[in-house]
Amino acid sequence: MVVGQEIIIASPWQVTKVLVHLVTTPAFWATAWRTAWHIGVGFVLAVVLGTVLAWLASLHHWVDALLSPPIRAMRAVPVVSFIILLLIWGGSSSLALTVACLMVIPAVFDAIAQGLQRVPGNLMEMTRVFSVPRGRVLRAITAPSLMPYLIAACKTGVGLAWKAGVSAEVIGLPSGTIGERLSVARLYLATGDLFAWTVVIVALGFATERIVVWALGRAEQSFQGVWL
Repeated sequence: MVVGQEIIIASPWQVTKVLVHLVTTPAFWATAWRTAWHIGVGFVLAVVLGTVLAWLASLHHWVDALLSPPIRAMRAVPVVSFIILLLIWGGSSSLALTVACLMVIPAVFDAIAQGLQRVPGNLMEMTRVFSVPRGRVLRAITAPSLMPYLIAACKTGVGLAWKAGVSAEVIGLPSGTIGERLSVARLYLATGDLFAWTVVIVALGFATERIVVWALGRAEQSFQGVWL
């Protein structure tokens, strides 16, 4: 408001007007849903793959040795390199989904691997001595031990997924996505639109995190009533 130049930086009033206009159009909800769906699916795939890969690495040393280099590379390589490479290999329709998945897998992998190392060894030895079924061991010991690590990884992973996914859309420009709208705002110097869509991204990211944490919290509570 002090600057007085909407092109340079939009005022709160301008951003509010743009937001009000956006939420009254069907195109806004379709755009937000398309981006949220791709990033959400990518995040869920990353959680599943990261958990399974960490579990396999804990069982076999050769699997751990095989997975460590690509996991380190996924942590270190800039997200824009993955985006450009995936654009060269294919189209942009599922770009946000794939990039979000690739960015979250290392966080989940590291968290689950750390959690598996903290599983009480004396309890696991007891289950082997008394031949406790693996399913009951998973529900009573392994899952409750891993849940705090998984929740922490998901809190970090949700933010990574949204940042990486929207960045992929801005570069790949898949039709009908938030990234495309951000790119259009840049072309037309529509700073109000840029801020408005950024507010939408932050709100969706916060909502996604709350939903994931709530679901994992309920799952953690359900495991607390399981006995060997």
